[in-house]
Amino acid sequence: MSKILISPSKYIQGPGEMKKLGTYASGLGKKALLLISKGGWKRSGEVIEKGFSETDCTFVADFFGGECCKTEINRLTEVVKNSGCDLVVGVGGGKIFDTAKAVAYYCKIPVIICPTIASTDAPCSALSVIYTDDGVFEEYLFLPANPNLVLMDTDVITASPVRLTVAGMGDALATYFEARACQNSDAGTCAGGKVTGAAMALARLCFDTLMSEGLKAKLALDAGACTESVEKVIEANTLLSGIGFESGGLAGAHAIHNGLTVLEECHHMYHGEKVAFGTLTQLVLENSDMDTLADIYDFCISVGLPVTLAQLGLSDVTDDKLMSVATAACSPSDTIHNLPFEVTPEKVVAAIKAADSYGKYFLGLSD
Repeated sequence: MSKILISPSKYIQGPGEMKKLGTYASGLGKKALLLISKGGWKRSGEVIEKGFSETDCTFVADFFGGECCKTEINRLTEVVKNSGCDLVVGVGGGKIFDTAKAVAYYCKIPVIICPTIASTDAPCSALSVIYTDDGVFEEYLFLPANPNLVLMDTDVITASPVRLTVAGMGDALATYFEARACQNSDAGTCAGGKVTGAAMALARLCFDTLMSEGLKAKLALDAGACTESVEKVIEANTLLSGIGFESGGLAGAHAIHNGLTVLEECHHMYHGEKVAFGTLTQLVLENSDMDTLADIYDFCISVGLPVTLAQLGLSDVTDDKLMSVATAACSPSDTIHNLPFEVTPEKVVAAIKAADSYGKYFLGLSD
């Protein structure tokens, strides 16, 4: 299997960039389907309208139905065809741009992704997560190409809830450790090949950026300030982690996240918050040294990521619940098997218990 690296055609990040959305759109099409939520339109509609008015590109705004499902994708595909759009622009969060990517794929037209939060590494990926109309996971739609443009307005990100950007740090935290595991086991990646040196370098830069800038960025965001640290963390959460996970590969952290989704008590937690605890569990499975564990636990605690099961909402922890998580994480098709050693549900249960115990220790809650 060959080594493969994939990425968006262009990534743009900076303050006030949403004002230029129309200009960027005019370079890819003449009429855009703008997919946005009602709340997003209330917050950003005036800026978007003004930006498009200064170009020869027009748009048709359509409010997102709330779920990235086949019904919504089919509906919007018809909107594109009936309105003569030759471009899709998704503005908002994960399900909006996953839907926008899918619609653009089926209509064979370009797509621009303009996130208003930095909570995951999904904006840059050639992947859409498809759910049923009721929000139950159905399938992954692997796309032949990444978005044509990803546009990050850091003023908009700074104004979003701080917890969302911190959750993005949790998602990004897994990138290097999972890519390293895939490299060590010679596993395949989401890009359809083996890990490249470039992907590993970006994954490592993602990790180093979080360690050096994460706490500073969180404190700046608490004050509503967009500093250089904030800019670097937004890039780490979105671009570095996006390319790093897709071309570097996934392993234990995301599989543990998937396992945690079987517990209703965890449903209120963000994706990146559950991935962060998954990373801690993967480090336990790998028998990482105490210095490494201390560094990662200290980082998570400093920015407010969960390090115990209680912080994930699990106050009543039973062996049966943990086994249900571990069994789901060890599904034959999940990425935990990219770790360079055999993993069983029993090992995962033990690692979760230990990760929780370590979290209590570093929080000073141990008996």
